[in-house]
Amino acid sequence: MSKRNSQAAKTAARERLRLERERQAKRDKTKRQVIVAGSIVAVLAIAGGIGYAVTQANKPTGWDAVKKQKLVKPANSTGADGTTVVIGKSTAKKTLVMYEDPRCPVCAQFEQTVGPTVKKDLDAGKFKIQFVGASFIDNNIPGEGSKSALSALGAALNVSPEAFLEYKTALYSPKYHPNEQEDKFKSDAYLIKVANSVSALKDNTAFQNDVKKGTYDKWALVMSDKFNEDGKKYGFQGTPTLVMDGKTVTGGDGKNAPMSVAEFDTAIQKALGS
Repeated sequence: MSKRNSQAAKTAARERLRLERERQAKRDKTKRQVIVAGSIVAVLAIAGGIGYAVTQANKPTGWDAVKKQKLVKPANSTGADGTTVVIGKSTAKKTLVMYEDPRCPVCAQFEQTVGPTVKKDLDAGKFKIQFVGASFIDNNIPGEGSKSALSALGAALNVSPEAFLEYKTALYSPKYHPNEQEDKFKSDAYLIKVANSVSALKDNTAFQNDVKKGTYDKWALVMSDKFNEDGKKYGFQGTPTLVMDGKTVTGGDGKNAPMSVAEFDTAIQKALGS
């Protein structure tokens, strides 16, 4: 082989080697770019997953989430927020405002003892009744029963005023009212069980769906706010509390609601001005 051919072969070999190195360098660069891009995507995915998890963890749940729900007002209620619940004959000139917490044991005692007399006077047209529900026991003895029962009462009111009154009576009855330490009213099944003792609510699908869906959950919270506002206005904190013409109606001690029929008759006659 001539020196010229030998030199040309060497030059060609060096050129092929240079080109191969360039191609390998390009492949390595592309591989690094893919790895870096994949790492970025992975980091973003992890960050996004963490962000989603944090968002979900901080998202309100339960009754905190209810605060953001749309207010649904029951039929047979009035006022801008539907928390004015007045029942009785239109000819009655005065209104007895009754503040009660569904879990309250003293409210249950009042309803079982004085409730029938209140209903008799209501039917006689001596006064109308305005109901204001409270849920402070859910805070004092942690639970959900007061709010859940108020929501169910809203569902009963949506059926009729009569269904509302009968259901309220049933909730406070010896048969169904639990010890305040037992949060039985938080159970939809239990609230429906109590409702089945009321003719207008027995196997009432619409009522039961409202209880299960929590249709009036937001209404229950707004109703509780009304109790708190009125409590500050009239200077009371507990239940049961009775108010007529802006003044509390009390028993013999001059502080608490009348807890006997005799005390109630005396107090209501005085409040009515008779």
